[in-house]
Amino acid sequence: MKKYFLLFLSVGLLFTSCNNDDDNFAPDEIVVQDFMWKAMNYWYFWQADVANLADDKFSNTGNDQAYLDFLASETDPGNFFDNKLSFSEDRFSFYSDDYTELTQALSGISKSNGLEFGLVAFSEGENIFGYVRYIIPNSDAATKDINRGELFTGVNGTTLTRTNYVDLLFGDADTYTLNMASINTNNEVEPNDKEVTLTKLEGLAENPVFLSKTFEINGEKIGYLVYNGFTNEYDEGLNNVFGDFKTAGVTNLVLDLRYNPGGSVNTARLLSSMIHGTNTTDVFLRQRWNNKLQSEFSENQLVDKFGDKTSNGAALNRLNLSKVYVLATNGSASSSELVMNGLAPYIDVVHIGEKTKGKNEFSITMVDDSGNNYIYSKARENKINTKNRWAIQPLVGRNENADGFSDYTTGLVPDIELEEDLANLGVLGEQNEPLLARAIQEITGVSGKRDFTVKMPAKVLTDSKMFSVLKDNMFLDKPLNIGSSMQ
Repeated sequence: MKKYFLLFLSVGLLFTSCNNDDDNFAPDEIVVQDFMWKAMNYWYFWQADVANLADDKFSNTGNDQAYLDFLASETDPGNFFDNKLSFSEDRFSFYSDDYTELTQALSGISKSNGLEFGLVAFSEGENIFGYVRYIIPNSDAATKDINRGELFTGVNGTTLTRTNYVDLLFGDADTYTLNMASINTNNEVEPNDKEVTLTKLEGLAENPVFLSKTFEINGEKIGYLVYNGFTNEYDEGLNNVFGDFKTAGVTNLVLDLRYNPGGSVNTARLLSSMIHGTNTTDVFLRQRWNNKLQSEFSENQLVDKFGDKTSNGAALNRLNLSKVYVLATNGSASSSELVMNGLAPYIDVVHIGEKTKGKNEFSITMVDDSGNNYIYSKARENKINTKNRWAIQPLVGRNENADGFSDYTTGLVPDIELEEDLANLGVLGEQNEPLLARAIQEITGVSGKRDFTVKMPAKVLTDSKMFSVLKDNMFLDKPLNIGSSMQ
């Protein structure tokens, strides 16, 4: 199955080229491997830990026969990347054989039927089932009889298993029929007679601001935001939501990131600024690159401070909160975790839900453009080697917060543990939806008689977003300014 890269860097790259005139010397059959090695040798976060990427591995990377033989040792570029260049502890770097497939995804546009779901294994055997998390508005699924909380056990009449679900749900077929299921009185999943046919369509744009509401409960003004992706094209809309919260006098915020796998670092910075405040002298994050690169960057490049304006120059609407309630699960990763970690030195972050994924590295999209040091830039697509359409998405650094903390590769642990309950998933935005209800209880201090016992925990194997182009990546979207030569 094809693997996809996903992050990109925006315009304004200022570099001194690190490449010689013989950069494109490689024969056509190993031109992709040549690009991969050179990009990874300089940028990869774990470059010093991979023997094949050592600076003294080859006498030169021009006409050195040992280098050529190394490049030819794997005829498939994907295998070359995985087997020869990747660090054993790297869970997230990947590649694509066509960089053009990724550009729309960076703007939140994809080919999709609009159904977002999780997949769960039965307690015994190989069979699995899916549950609907939410439906993207204006999608094919939004026109069909299918809703949050419904279950399915098969596709086109074939029972879902650990070995066939990828082909059935994420294969080449644009249209498939889900065989739906129900939970019986014994809390068992069993098929029913319902079928739903869905079709993936090109150009579906998902607004990550899925839902926002304001509640007044026991004298507390509570804002609630379901935010499903850090997509910078929607920053203005996100800012408008906080304007509404501010106008409504919101003094408590429940930020729902349970289905948010990440995205733009800058959007994470702006969202955090809307929550905490816009003191532009406060450090939000500090980048950590590999040893070769760290000293090349200026302090301004390495440090991101809280912001006061969107990229379009609009003043940020800020709530100036001293506490925020974050709903986060294993589906919360990268930029979602960055918000939680970046805010932690300044305000009380009350994490309700499950341990997060533990994605604390950021990446950059790289293509065969040696003149731009392999960094993808849309303005330079005509400079990319026409013999090579591959791209790689390597992890190139980590973000630490103002306290210097970035060690959460095993995930951020909740303050209040509460799994989603398949027997009572609830409706997003309704006060009795379990995770929101638990946050409201914490805010108001009124426990009542609500029982939060989980009867059927959603032990997710994977979810639909992990098969999208963007997956769970965290990407830089500000110019990289390297001050010295990369020779």
